[in-house]
Parts: sequence; structure tokens; C-alpha cells
Amino acid sequence: MLMMLFMRGYLSPLPLLAFAFTLVSLLSSTPCLALTLDKRPSLQEVAATSTTIDLSEYGHQGNDVGIAARAGASLAGYLGVFFLGADPYVYFYLSDGNNPVSFKALNKGSPVMRPTKGTGGVRDPMIVPGGGKEEAKKWYIIGTDLNIGKTSWDAAQRQGSKGIFVWESTDLINWVNERLVIVKDGTAGMVWAPEAIWDPAKEQYLVYWASKFYPTSDSRHTGNPSNIRIRYAYTADFKTFTAPQTLIDKSPTNIIDLTILPLDGTGQNFVRFMKDETKKTVFAEVSSNGLFGTWSRPGGDAATIQSGVEGPTAYLDNQNPARVHLLLDFYGADGYRPYETTNPKSNSGWTASARTGFPANLRHGSVLPINQTLYDTLKGKWGS
Repeated sequence: MLMMLFMRGYLSPLPLLAFAFTLVSLLSSTPCLALTLDKRPSLQEVAATSTTIDLSEYGHQGNDVGIAARAGASLAGYLGVFFLGADPYVYFYLSDGNNPVSFKALNKGSPVMRPTKGTGGVRDPMIVPGGGKEEAKKWYIIGTDLNIGKTSWDAAQRQGSKGIFVWESTDLINWVNERLVIVKDGTAGMVWAPEAIWDPAKEQYLVYWASKFYPTSDSRHTGNPSNIRIRYAYTADFKTFTAPQTLIDKSPTNIIDLTILPLDGTGQNFVRFMKDETKKTVFAEVSSNGLFGTWSRPGGDAATIQSGVEGPTAYLDNQNPARVHLLLDFYGADGYRPYETTNPKSNSGWTASARTGFPANLRHGSVLPINQTLYDTLKGKWGS
């Protein structure tokens, strides 16, 4: 009878399957029934057998950092993308498996990319994973057009880069279509440390960077500029951009080196890190209602994570998504040093990670969690 109702469309398949499961369980002994109903599969077992996973019964792990968007079972390591101080080129580093703070240089320590346009140098490279239709199919690297060996810091801020370097790839190996995209008009002194994040609400990439501005009457930028603020624009292809707008302005404070980390897959919970260029400190702000929601600074306006640092970049731990890793560039010393916490919605409690396997002299860059296929591909191409 049940089968007849199901075939005629009066009964959905889910209740029928539930009834069959119950019937089979009741035919077993009472102890077996109890074991069957009490045993939940592990997260790893669920992830291994399903592409659409409901993790609601498992809750969240620590400080509202969700795990719904993390494919932890498939993540096998991390790809680091950096520049090296006086060498403004793109260098790749591969982690020691899922150890988040142990990296080795790829390509025998030589650059993977050298710019051929602009100043011939790229700083602050960020690897951007594709979003929407490009998810797991495309990656971008963007960066600052700046070779400080050919200019001075003052000149770079007055008449520096007005564009963003862009490369793209479908496999993390072949990087093509190098371009220098102009995103600012003549009033901007520079476009520094560009980064991007996929915004599912807009179905485009939110791109942001630091700029200072001069009056239109000061076309040679010889006078006093504005404070440095964070600007943003949207793009679907990193070729054309919307008109830039201001994202963060803490006048008279100079703000640079913004990076944004999604804490889960809801599109609501974020933490962003930035440098107070005036005080030379890095601090965090949090939002629980989206990229353009209300941002607050845990601990108040004076709270900081570290001083004498810049270029923060953050990434979730592949195996424990409650843990966040943060690299801070000690620009007056040996470059990036790793920090971590299980309470990323705070400016306190960040502890220095072990540096045994962490290379010295890495400068402002980014880290991308990758799966086993990509890990093996990178190691096969450029590993020693």
C-alpha cells in the first residue's frame, strides 16, 4: 500500500525511507536499536558521503565561528603568496601538509611571477579564490604596482601606482593575462595593498585598497594630502570596476592594509584587520550583519593586537575552524610572524605561534587553504 501511494505521488520519498529505517531497526534487538539511534556520524563521515551537508545538529565551534562553509575533510594544506622585501615579485610557498605555520619555498625559491608592466615590481600580492560561477575554477592574484628601488616613499605616495596588478589562473600553475588596471582618477596619490573578497549579495568581487587624495587644483600633488582612507569598488572580472567609493575613513588617522576574513558561510560574520599608519599598530573590527553592516572595535578605540607591524593577513585553520591564524609583518625586522587565537572577535588573546617551520623575511602577502588535488599539483610543478 505504501509503495502504491508513493508511486501515485501521494507520499514523498523521505517519510517512506524513514518508515523503512524504523521498521528495520525494530526488527533488531533492543540493544542494537539503542546503538543505532544514539550514534551520530562524525563530521568527517558526513563530509565524505555528502556534497550538501546540514551541520546544524553539530552546532558551532567556539565564539560563533561557524563551520558550515568549511570543507575541512578536503583541505590538505595552504598556499602562501608573498613578496620578499627588496624583491618585489610574486613568490609561492607551500605548507607542510595541514600545518598552518610551516612553509617551504616553491620554484627553488625563485619568483613565480615577475611583472612586465608598470614599475616592474609588485608588492602586497593577494590570491583571490573565485566566487559564484568561478568558485573552484578560477583564481586571481592582485597586488600593488610599486618597485621602491626605483623611487622614494614620498614620491610613491604622491605620484605612485594608480592601478592594480592582476593575473588569473584556472589551475594555480599557469598565470596569464597580466594587466595593470587603473582604478583611480588623478586626485589619488596612490593605490596600495589591494585585496578582494567575493560578495554573494552582489554576485561580484568587492575590491578595496588604500589611497590618499589631493585637491583637483594640485595636479602635481605637491601640497598637503588628505588622510589615507580605504576605498572600494566592485568587479565581476577584474577588468572593469564600478566608480570607487569610501569604505573606511577614520580622519585624521591614516588607515592602510585592510584585510577581511569571513568567519562562516552566512555572509554575515566577518572580522577585518587594518593598520593604523599614524600609530603603527594593527587592530581588528568585527561585524555580525554583513560587509556593510555595523563594525565595532573589540576593547574600544585604543585596543590593538600588536604595534610596529603592518600587512595583516588572516586565514582559518583547515582542521580546527574555531582557530584563526594571523600573519603580521614586522617591517623593521624579519617580516611576517604568525599569531593565532580561538577568539578572533577580539583584539586581545592573540598568541605567537611556533616559528620552527616558518620562513623568515616573508613580506605582506596572503594565504589560501587548498585541497589535496591542488596541493599535489603545486608540489609536482614547483616542489623540490
